[in-house]
Amino acid sequence: METVLEVQELSKFFGKICALKRVSFSLFSGEILGIIGPNGAGKTTLINCLLGLVSPTSGKILYFGKDFFKNRSWILSRINFASNYVALPLSLTVEENLLVYAYLYGIKKPQDQVAEMLRIFELHEKRKKRTRTLSSGQMMRLCLAKAFLNSPRILLLDEPTAGLDPEIAQKTHRLISSYARQKEMAVLFTSHNLTEVERISDRILILQNGKVKALGKVPELLKEFGSQSLEELYFGLIS
Repeated sequence: METVLEVQELSKFFGKICALKRVSFSLFSGEILGIIGPNGAGKTTLINCLLGLVSPTSGKILYFGKDFFKNRSWILSRINFASNYVALPLSLTVEENLLVYAYLYGIKKPQDQVAEMLRIFELHEKRKKRTRTLSSGQMMRLCLAKAFLNSPRILLLDEPTAGLDPEIAQKTHRLISSYARQKEMAVLFTSHNLTEVERISDRILILQNGKVKALGKVPELLKEFGSQSLEELYFGLIS
């Protein structure tokens, strides 16, 4: 499998506080990598480093074999991101928000692609509404629609189904899996939902205090650590 993202010995300090310590892993084309860990484990800091929103203290980030900080614009045009903690401009309508990003990404037939995302994430009836009027669940669906707009090679998701009702969450799982399999899109996502992570991930990475505690396929990790379930493995490693 093609390696589309490689993180090498990544560390991040905020003053004397260590948020990430020598984190290393690879992400492959078409793979879904789930990252789990308690609050403060470093999950969001890791994604912020991968997006260039936070500069790492040391280590390397390579996308498609290229140094991220030397090829930032080229790389960012080929990835996308959604988070439960980031809102899109509130003064724009739902449709306007998506059109702005469609034009920024240079998407062909932007109106058609926006209409398709509105349909998929069941936001068509809200398309003319100001974004400020959306509920938290609707806002997350809009962020996800934005993230899928450009059919990214790599999709970074920070708790993508938080706040979604079960039906939309399940549809989101299917969409993530479908894009990964059919379009060879690599997905890295964080979640506190162990069932969700186990259901859709090819591999999992467990973070604790900024360090990688485990990385691999769930059955292999259960055998390695002598655990009967992901829940047992998780709480055994972070306790």
